[in-house]
Formats: sequence, structure tokens, C-alpha cells
Amino acid sequence: MEQYAIKGGNPLVGEVEISGAKNAALAILAAAIMTDETVLIENVPDVRDTNVMMQAMESIGVVVNRIDRHTVKINASQVHDLVIEGDYIKKIRASYYLLGSLLGKYSKAEVVLPGGCNIGLRPIDQHIKGFRALGADVGIGYGRISAEAVKLKGNHIYMDVVTVGATMNVMMAAVMAEGTTVIENAAKEPHVVDLANFLNSMGANIKGAGTDVIRIKGVSRLHGTEYGIIPDQIEAGTFMFAAAVTKGDVTVKNVIPKHLESISAKLLEIGCEIEESDDAVRVVAAKPLGHTHVKTLPYPGFPTDMQPQITVALGLSAGTSIVTESIFENRFKYVDELTCMGANIKVESNTAIIDGVSKYTGAHITAPDLRAGAALVIAALAADGISTVDDIKYIQRGYEDFHLKLQHLGAQIDLVTTDREMQKFRLKVG
Repeated sequence: MEQYAIKGGNPLVGEVEISGAKNAALAILAAAIMTDETVLIENVPDVRDTNVMMQAMESIGVVVNRIDRHTVKINASQVHDLVIEGDYIKKIRASYYLLGSLLGKYSKAEVVLPGGCNIGLRPIDQHIKGFRALGADVGIGYGRISAEAVKLKGNHIYMDVVTVGATMNVMMAAVMAEGTTVIENAAKEPHVVDLANFLNSMGANIKGAGTDVIRIKGVSRLHGTEYGIIPDQIEAGTFMFAAAVTKGDVTVKNVIPKHLESISAKLLEIGCEIEESDDAVRVVAAKPLGHTHVKTLPYPGFPTDMQPQITVALGLSAGTSIVTESIFENRFKYVDELTCMGANIKVESNTAIIDGVSKYTGAHITAPDLRAGAALVIAALAADGISTVDDIKYIQRGYEDFHLKLQHLGAQIDLVTTDREMQKFRLKVG
């Protein structure tokens, strides 16, 4: 079984190149099905989730041609099936985007109910509400969700909660619907804007993405395009907090600093220095970290996907900090692992009360989900002694070459698969 072996204590120093945004790529790959012409997509992250998505697309007749590791050509002119199934596709939450894209193009789709990380209930009621508002019959049964319409028609849709997935899914379904669709209380995340820009480059007519009201005027067809995916704000934020936790000096490159403002603001609050340029952010942690309070919120608030990383940092900060999770109800499962490393954290409902400690110590820990897994790796990088991290398949869902990028910054981390490799690592790091 693959695991990370880590010896902590080295400050991370240097530059790291950030990959394309996983959450944008998954929706954009699905949306590429909506034209019969060829689409070229650049800056696709080479992670498990995107590879599973492309595998699912190929299963229904989509031609996926990898030009290089981060560039794909997609042609969906030979789609022969509107049913997405298979155990592999259950592993990713974003499988539901294929429902929106296939429904938008063919007025019919069926997809196995999605999986992904077990971080709490992520209902699809707003997706269903949106599809029904456009005129589709939607049903759930036998572990699948299906949607079908004689003809999709634009409508006024108010999202009961701010939801990224439903905003993007309904947007795809609406781009070729007859008439105009208005989505109110829409999510404003950068990947929502990226999907809208991609669809517009294919001939869609979407306005207002990035605000809470999105207007979509239906078009009769979409055409081919060439498009580059935005950088991954969560990967960037993870390396920014890795710099803070290890008392390092890291420049994250190929980023959009505007997307990182809530993360940069919290790092400044706890005592880090931040330098921004056009496409890079440098984090220097030269002073002891201080405490703060943080609450996760939809964009432009502090991202729920960065909550475990900031908790790891606050666990090593002077004083008492409070982290409130307002998006997912089951996102503190990693705290038990962090406690094994010496953290002093008390979780009450959706709030973590953190009394900072002077250090973490190495331990055998398990990644419970994608972002918590990455956060535990960061904790291990700061800990005294050697740690092992199991279930790294979660981390590989969303971070490309995670351990290699950390090695480049001076981390003592290896991917090991056998006891012998673990022994070699222990000998190597002393």
C-alpha cells in the first residue's frame, strides 16, 4: 500500500509551480462534451479525479487525446451512450457534471450517484431543482440519477443555498435551453467563472458569472475552442500554509493572487509576511505564529477546502484560536490524527477550539479525505521525528506530484510501498 514517509523539521524554501484547478477542470472536461467539434484544453491537472472523469467520457464514445501531460483534445461527435456507470466513476463527486452537460446537449442523461470524500452530506437537491425548473423529469433509483426532457426551456431559478456544484451543473444544462435562464444566489467561486468563460468561448451567452446573479441566453449550438484552465487556488493555499507551518519561505508561482486574498489575509493575521506579484505570492514565516479566528464561507470568504490547513497552522500558534466550519458538517475528522501528533484541539459541533502547542511529534496517521490528508502531511513536515501517512489515494485525487513538489522545497518526504522502502527512508534521513 502506498504511503508517505516524512521526517519533519526542515523549513520549506524555494519556488513551487501550481497546477491547473481541479475543480474547474472537472466541470470544463464535462462541458467539452457539449459540442461535436474538437476542443483543446490546456493546464489540465494530472490527478486521479480528472483521469477518472476522462475515463468516464471515453466509456460513452468521447475521443480523448492527450497531447501532453496537461493538454487534452476532446471530440464528442461519436457519443453512443447517455448512461455513465462503473465503479470507478463513483469515486469522484464531480461525476454529476456529466448529468448537466449531457442533459444540456442531448436532453437526456443517467449517471451513477457520486462519491468522493466523506466530509459530510453534500445533497444534490439544488441540482434537481434546477434541472426540473428547466423542464426535465428527474428521478433517483437503483443508485443512479436520471434526467430527461422533451425540450429544455429557460427559467428563473433561485438557489436555496450557495452551491458551487449546482450553479455549474445548471449553467451547463441551460446554455442550449430555449430562452433565458436566470440563476439567483449563484456561487461566485473562481471555477464557476472559469466554466462560464469556457462555455462562452464555445459560443454560449453567459453573463454575470462571479456575481450572485447569472444570466444565460440559450443558443442553438456550441462550437470547438482552445482554452487554458485557471491555476488551483487550493493547491496554492496549501503550499502557502506549508510555508507558515514549517517556518519557511515559499513562492507559489502560476497563481492569480486575487483568488488567494482570504488565504493571504489570514496568513498576515497570524504573523507571516506576504509579497504579491502579477502571478506569484511569496510567504515568509520568520516570526512565531499568532492566533486568530476563522469561519469558512462561500467565495470570497475563507474556503472550506483550506480549513484543515489553517487548523494545522493554528495548532502551532501562540494562544487560543477558533475555527468555525459553516459549509460541511463532518470536516473535523482529521483532528483525532492531529491530536496523536500532540495538538490540543477540542471540537464542539462545527467549531474547533485550538490551544496552540510548541511542536507536533511524528506519528502514524491516516488521511481521512483529500484536503485533510494534505494538511496532515503539512503537520508531519513540521513535526519532530518521522511520520507515515496512509490512504494517500485521497491526496492524489487533487494534488499533482505532491511529494515531488515538497521535495523540491527541501522536504524530507518519500512515497513508499513496502517495509523495505520504509527502512531505506529511515536510514536515509538518519
